[in-house]
Amino acid sequence: MSPPRPKRPRTVFRDIHGIVLLDKPAGISSNQALQRVRHLLRARKGGHTGALDPLATGLLPICLGEATKLAGHLLGACKAYETVARLGRTTDTADADGTVLVERPVPTIEAAAVEAALVALRGRIMQRPPVYSALKQGGEPLYAKARRGEAIEVPEREVEVHGLRVLEKGPDWLRLHVECGSGTYVRSLVTDLGESLGCGAHVEQLRRLWVAPFDAPCMVTIEQLEALDEPGREAWVLPLESGLAGWRRVVLDPGQARHLGQGRPVPLPAEPPGEVAVFDQEGGALGLGSIDASATLRPRRLFSWASVQDANGRGDEGPPTGGPL
Repeated sequence: MSPPRPKRPRTVFRDIHGIVLLDKPAGISSNQALQRVRHLLRARKGGHTGALDPLATGLLPICLGEATKLAGHLLGACKAYETVARLGRTTDTADADGTVLVERPVPTIEAAAVEAALVALRGRIMQRPPVYSALKQGGEPLYAKARRGEAIEVPEREVEVHGLRVLEKGPDWLRLHVECGSGTYVRSLVTDLGESLGCGAHVEQLRRLWVAPFDAPCMVTIEQLEALDEPGREAWVLPLESGLAGWRRVVLDPGQARHLGQGRPVPLPAEPPGEVAVFDQEGGALGLGSIDASATLRPRRLFSWASVQDANGRGDEGPPTGGPL
């Protein structure tokens, strides 16, 4: 009888706040990628900012700790992709992981015909999301219903495509660059393009290049994180302030910061209305707020340290930056 295997030590999770710019590999879900990063960093809490399909690679911002409060705003940010559209085949998932539904011959397609088809897919357009998607209907993801063979009617919705152009063209494929707003499905763009060209198409490759405000991201792979020791891994955790680049900033003095942390409105001198990122005088982010027509700042989503400001306006939990607290 062989001796029992020694038990692996349990992972001791900790509070760590910041953003990891992960280069997601193909073949795993975004949630699987998130959990691997979270365990490697021993982060107690984490979330991602918009799922990539298992086939897709590229930038998946991982928000840890209090940075998860920014995930919804990053989810709504502009994004850029590079994709290969395979012409002549449509699949049930609209990508190469699906079952082929229809095959059609691919005619010789001139560049002018491709450009004419792309014109109709730029700007604010109506788009029907794929049946195999994470969108929910009746509280359940559409892909779960589709896998059971249920008939699904997915309504069209308005999305915005800021840029769509051909990078390279082959006899039965197109390499495309896409820049789009929140909620846009590249798979649907490729499906509609294929129908416009009369031969059908599906996504063969998909890579996310950037997500605003990370428009020139320095990404890290799971394999790179696995090869590092703990301090090396922590070096890849950006301060959560990095996720607020591009937001209008409001800087509060210690007294104002203490009032806001207590959930009280803060009158400001002549500030235009709108959503803002709130900082203390040392450059630490306190959270998100909104300014009304009377130039009064009200809290919307504050980080935990904002509610424990001492007489000097500093949080007792430590600096609101990347790394463990």
